[in-house]
Amino acid sequence: MDFRAAVYTLGCKLNQCESEALASSFDSRGFFIEDVRSDADLYIINTCTVTSKAEQKARRMIRKLSTEHPGSVVLVTGCYAQLDEAEVSLGGNVVVVPHDRKDEISRLPVFLKDLQDDRDGLIGAVRGFFGRGSSQGLQDPDRFWYESVDFNYHTRAFLKIQDGCDNSCAYCRVTIARGRGVSLPPEEVLRQFSGLLDKGYREIVLTGVNLTSYNSQGYDFSRILTELAVIAGTDGPGGHPAARIRLSSLEPETIDDRMALAVSSPAVCPHFHIPVQSGSDRILSLMRRHNNRAKIIDAVKTLRNVKDDPFLAADVIAGFPGETDEDYGLTLSLVEECEFAHLHVFPFSPRPGTLAEKMKNPVPERISGQRTGELRRLSGEYYLKYASGWIGRDVDVLIEDENGEKWNGTSENYLKSTVCDIINKDGTICRAKIEAVENNGIICRFLEWI
Repeated sequence: MDFRAAVYTLGCKLNQCESEALASSFDSRGFFIEDVRSDADLYIINTCTVTSKAEQKARRMIRKLSTEHPGSVVLVTGCYAQLDEAEVSLGGNVVVVPHDRKDEISRLPVFLKDLQDDRDGLIGAVRGFFGRGSSQGLQDPDRFWYESVDFNYHTRAFLKIQDGCDNSCAYCRVTIARGRGVSLPPEEVLRQFSGLLDKGYREIVLTGVNLTSYNSQGYDFSRILTELAVIAGTDGPGGHPAARIRLSSLEPETIDDRMALAVSSPAVCPHFHIPVQSGSDRILSLMRRHNNRAKIIDAVKTLRNVKDDPFLAADVIAGFPGETDEDYGLTLSLVEECEFAHLHVFPFSPRPGTLAEKMKNPVPERISGQRTGELRRLSGEYYLKYASGWIGRDVDVLIEDENGEKWNGTSENYLKSTVCDIINKDGTICRAKIEAVENNGIICRFLEWI
């Protein structure tokens, strides 16, 4: 078999993780994995529904691939496909697989192995596979259908321990698409984590839709993270942790004393992403968030107290319905007080089926756009300030790819790094000294492998 497959992903790290797992399932069964810009027999588009812009990108890519490759299968899955199947059925060669059947895609390569090189029968075979599943009646979807995924030349692994969300924030469709929160049993988390250590991974990223809502068999997130940090230990080279743990996100209201103790471990990366959304208590209440301005500020202070100058990033929504100049000013002042190193800014986008869709007092698009632009400019300024503050200091860089005589990677505090003077690649994490900030990245001088 020499079928070729390509995967295109929109949205969160969890979507990216699941896409990599799908690519791996095809690669391990004889498919060649191509870039989405190349010719392929099967294209998988993993969609997102967080914003209308993400949905527009998905529709544009579906039309493009189905038109330019009429003999290929364009398989559309993900949260958008789960909620609006009709909107993504944009061609005769498009097959829609809802998010709650995404796990079935990983079994498709086995079903297709008997086709050999019969590309003419590929579309019918794919339709038949998923149609057959529907007619037989499906059990509940397997929310943890893959164990782990490796990224970046086998140096980093992603471990999904949670899915779904119970918060039902007023602006969010994800809970509608992915369902209520579920957690991987702790014995499975510990087993898979230990297995990744045995395979030699030096960084393991814990992922989930609402990671800190992890709750299974008496384990909350603080407890499972504490046990994982112990397993990571300090028995790596030179007394360093055998692997470092990176967290995808932390809800501010969950950052209490127990959480602070858990993340204080040397094995946990000093990089935290916080869904802030607004600095106005009134707007946070309208959003049905479970925190307020004071909790956000306390969470930031706590993280800075337990980690040395951590990289703190935040999600912010600009132009939520009813957001006045005063509300927006409170968001600006919160960002300035917390000095986040990066802001992921979303202009408000009314999502079908959410409470915010029909809220009164919408913010004009022009004003929402201005606020978004200002926040993004502020984000750039704070990133530069944060990165510049590390000039002359040492960082531990996970090496990801080669760039001529230099190597690219990511430091423990999430600075994208170019490391010079590496002669022999004898490891995956090196100690390096930061010498300059350039093009939103840092330039480092190699010191030693660790």
